[in-house]
Amino acid sequence: MGPSVRGPGLLLATMALSWLGAARAQGMCPPPDRLQYAELEKTEVLETTQGFPIGTTVSYVCRPGYMKILGKSSSRTCSEDLQWLPREQFCKERKCNHPGELMHGSVHVTNLAFGSEATFSCVEGFRLVGPDRVSCVIKDNGVDWSRDLPVCEAIACKPPLSIPNGSYTEAKSYVYQTAVTYSCNQAPAGDDPFSLIGPATIFCTFDEHSNGVWSEAPPQCKVVKCDNPIVENGKKTSGFGLHYRYRDSVMFECNPGYFMTGSDVITCGGDNTWSPSKPVCEKSVCGAPKIKNGVVVGKKSVYEEGESVQIQCNAYCAFPDGAQDMTVTCQGHNTWSSLQNCTSSDSTPSINHGRVIDGQKPSYSVGDFITIECYTGYTLHGEARLQYVGENRWNPGVPTCQLSFFFFLPKVIVAIVVLLAAFWIYKKFFSQNG
Repeated sequence: MGPSVRGPGLLLATMALSWLGAARAQGMCPPPDRLQYAELEKTEVLETTQGFPIGTTVSYVCRPGYMKILGKSSSRTCSEDLQWLPREQFCKERKCNHPGELMHGSVHVTNLAFGSEATFSCVEGFRLVGPDRVSCVIKDNGVDWSRDLPVCEAIACKPPLSIPNGSYTEAKSYVYQTAVTYSCNQAPAGDDPFSLIGPATIFCTFDEHSNGVWSEAPPQCKVVKCDNPIVENGKKTSGFGLHYRYRDSVMFECNPGYFMTGSDVITCGGDNTWSPSKPVCEKSVCGAPKIKNGVVVGKKSVYEEGESVQIQCNAYCAFPDGAQDMTVTCQGHNTWSSLQNCTSSDSTPSINHGRVIDGQKPSYSVGDFITIECYTGYTLHGEARLQYVGENRWNPGVPTCQLSFFFFLPKVIVAIVVLLAAFWIYKKFFSQNG
């Protein structure tokens, strides 16, 4: 459904249709065309209701926002075929002047014609002062941009904060990426020196609203002293001294027979404490070894580093190598050398269409043998005698029992003979009688 026409437009359209019918009947032109880019110089010509005789000429003037095209006639004449000629366009859109270059920014414009827009943006570190877009509009019988063009100004931060017992490098202005460096004042003679806690250099940047902000909070100047760290059953390997200041570090190691819990390097922090905390050197001992399916001979709760103990497997169990016992040694820090679990075979291997005829037991130890045979009508594929090698594995692998063709061959032959005999009797007696 097309757009509706209301008010004067509807009246004009109705009059035009009426005129068109009457004029064509009398050999006269209808009212001249209404143009988007131009209007009749004399609007009174539309007041006639009788049509326009052949040869009648009307003149147009360009509408605001349009200008005359040189060499094109702005008049149209009623021709003998009752049309207003010539029909070519004689006005064109006016164009605004290009906004020009934007210092520290960019101008984005694709068309300068009446009704078009230009948009603006600034490079990083600058912000737009003024509109971010303008339109080409009618002004003073011509066209011009709707608003004054913007500018890009540098983003600036407020002067950095001053800090007690310190100062910073000053600048004439603190615009984007301007950096300032802080330093601490000299302490009075005989007093402990000040330490700079925090970033020495900060710089001007901007937030999500393009407001200038400093990259970090300013540092502090204060006296920092950490105590002399001592680790029991350990010693320093670097950072020797009696007095420690901000960012001083110390490295430790434990005495023989002890192991370290924590970091071996600690650093004096701005809060007068060591970070991380001092390590601890603990006695290098082992708890009683834990063994599956086995026991510890002469078990104790604690073993010294280097102390050995014997482990024995339970009945029908063994270590992976088949041994029933082994010796392990405490390596310190609750670690035992070569500690392994004892394993056992929980059940006899499953053999489809076969069985174990010798050596079957509830559980097996490494080195046990079993003998397997297949049921009648099945053939053994593999070795009949197997040895248990630990971890539910047999050597060689468990065999299979497969159906034997020769076991059923005599039965098949007998069945075929019986069928042939029955067929011969049927042919000899029943077919002849039939």
